[in-house]
Formats: sequence, C-alpha cells, structure tokens
Amino acid sequence: MYMKVKRVMDIVLSSLGIVILSPVFIVLIIAIKAETKGPVLFKQKRVGIHKKHFNILKFRTMRIDTPKDTPTHLLDNPEQYITKVGKFMRKTSLDELPQIFNIFAGQMSVIGPRPALWNQFDLIEERDKYGANDVPPGLTGWAQINGRDELPVEVKAKLDGKYVMKIGLSMDIKCFFGTIVSVLKSDGVVEGGTGSTKEVENSKERISK
Repeated sequence: MYMKVKRVMDIVLSSLGIVILSPVFIVLIIAIKAETKGPVLFKQKRVGIHKKHFNILKFRTMRIDTPKDTPTHLLDNPEQYITKVGKFMRKTSLDELPQIFNIFAGQMSVIGPRPALWNQFDLIEERDKYGANDVPPGLTGWAQINGRDELPVEVKAKLDGKYVMKIGLSMDIKCFFGTIVSVLKSDGVVEGGTGSTKEVENSKERISK
C-alpha cells in the first residue's frame, strides 16, 4: 500500500520540483555551456527496480573525454576531468537535479537506494542479499546520508538493505531531511577514493543504529 502512496508523492514532488527549480536549471545550463563544449546533460546506464536498466540524467560535470562507465572514485586523479562549474555542482549535489525527470517518469523515486552503474556487479550482487534491487532506486537514500562515496560495497549494500527493511513514510522523511543536512555539510564526498579506514569503521557503526 505504501509503495502506491510513495509513487503519488514522487509524481507530486517531481512536478513541483520541475516548476520551482526551472530558474536554477536555466542558470546551470548557461554556466555549463559557457565553460566547456559538449552536451549539458550526461546520460549513464544504471540499474533500476528488478535490475532493469535505464538512463539516469545528470548535469555534465566532467570533460567529454572522461572514461565512460567508471565510478569517479575509481578514476586515477579524477580532479583532472572535473570542470570548475562541475566541481561546484558535485559539492552541492546540483548535478543530480535532472533526475527529477527520471522520478517523474517512474524510473526512480525521491528516496531509495542510489542506482548502481550497470557494471557495478559486486554492488548489485550484494544488494540482492537484502532485496535492495527490488525497490525503486532513489535520488537519495539511507546510505547517502550515512557515508555516500566513502562507503565500501558491503557497507553500502547493508545500509540499502536496512532502508528496504524499514521502508515507510517515517524512513523516507528521515532520509529526506538527512540529505539536506548532508548536502549542506558536503558529507561523504570523496573524489578518487572510498574513504579512510577510520571513515569505513564509522560507516559500519552506523548500520547498527
């Protein structure tokens, strides 16, 4: 029952987001085009509900010669590929805004496990253990407010599993407002790494909370 309510909320929130944030979209589009050549939007094949593939939308933050289908933290010296405007967008998560259209189309939800790249087979396999591939992927989720880029695959999958286990309005509200705090603090953003040992241990502690 809640999943039907969740879908209605997604449609309402994404519709409002498209209207309210349209001025922000225009400013970012102009900024991207002014700095570099190439498309404004970046499309990437991701894993959706029941492991069905779809193209996720983002504002392009990297040069067009960046290796494709490679998570940023796995690139050697990723900073060399990130544009100046892109660095700001990634820090503030503004590059994720076009996913509002993915949400409106029903490919994503506002809250849910972040969609894995199609070739992140280890993460997809780990999520299978917790049923995290059987709910709509989200713009943000429990793992994103508890570590984000710094999390190793096993920890991220367990956090996604905890979200699935406790899925409901209360959990979604926690994720929504937790995301606002995380974005303002730029928590867990790691360009070119998965976090220090200390950060990983802290992440493991969050699972039991």
